[in-house]
Amino acid sequence: MTALLDTGLLLAVLDSDDDLHAVSALALEEELEPILPDVVLPELSYLVQRELDTSVLVRFLRAVAGGELKLEQTRTADLSRAADILEKYADSGVDFVDCVIVAMAERLNITRILTVDRRHFSLFRLNHCPAFEIAP
Repeated sequence: MTALLDTGLLLAVLDSDDDLHAVSALALEEELEPILPDVVLPELSYLVQRELDTSVLVRFLRAVAGGELKLEQTRTADLSRAADILEKYADSGVDFVDCVIVAMAERLNITRILTVDRRHFSLFRLNHCPAFEIAP
């Protein structure tokens, strides 16, 4: 099965002291075809450098560049759809990255999200399925 990766899950994977590290690392390891949305990279980079260390970020970026995760590029249509989603859910505190992930999921017909942010991803009503399958 294919899943899109969210920032919080990857941060938990990279931070061995995170309470959700073990379950997040296992979820990522067990995922057959994880896809990394490109918009996750700036957000994750900021958080890793702020909370962990630049060396952790460098190792992660080299792993991505080496093909360990498939990187999916945001398209113009994804941005347009993300704007619609952001507008619709403005009162709920969803952010831009979450909205692009939803738009990308709809475009790619992906129903599975690896995230630690169940609250936001449970809110979305999607064009391609009734709700996301959220793991871990």
